[in-house]
Amino acid sequence: METLLRAEKIYKDYPAKAGKQFLNVLAGVDIDIPKGTVISIVGPSGCGKSTLLHILGGLDKPSSGSVYFGDKDLSTMNEKELAAFRNRNMGFVFQFHHLLPEFTALENVFMPGLIQDKPVDELKDRARNLLDQFNIGDRAHHRPSELSGGEQQRVAVARALMNNPEILLADEPTGNLDEENTEIMLEMLFNVRIDSDLSIVLVTHDRSIADRSNMIFELRKGKLYRNT
Repeated sequence: METLLRAEKIYKDYPAKAGKQFLNVLAGVDIDIPKGTVISIVGPSGCGKSTLLHILGGLDKPSSGSVYFGDKDLSTMNEKELAAFRNRNMGFVFQFHHLLPEFTALENVFMPGLIQDKPVDELKDRARNLLDQFNIGDRAHHRPSELSGGEQQRVAVARALMNNPEILLADEPTGNLDEENTEIMLEMLFNVRIDSDLSIVLVTHDRSIADRSNMIFELRKGKLYRNT
């Protein structure tokens, strides 16, 4: 199976409060993410799951080690190149939706496409289709404050998919949702994955969610272990 994203020997250290020592969060993580698969990363709170996800997505840099997207080494890109690369190839969803409150759902969704300088009418059509796909097309002209929590998170996922990314990186995307909305969100995500051959990396504390993945990895004491 073709590898889409690969991380090799990822270490991440943070200065300790004393200022003279370092807190080792990631200690030599290796992972291959095949194209079109769903991978879950589980582990106790504070173990570094979000840190690893941010490094895989180029939102943070490792202390040492490399992340490759295909044959591209993310560490060789400057900030401007990396931002453009993320916009074209990656989608991000977080526990908190981070929608812009002054814009409508439709505007929030198509905003990532503006960076690519595409025609606005084309972007609006794509955004409407995504909102329809997530069953909230009738909420397109509502602002985030006028949407429920589940609707806001669906808008956030639609925004993450706006530029047809090859990989979606999701950090506890159902963490603030009730059981019903969690089920709706997961079903929609996995349907999108099947339809578009999308890769998904999902950080979750919920083992029942992780069990739906193709592969599960557990992060313990800075090391990543594949669950069998």
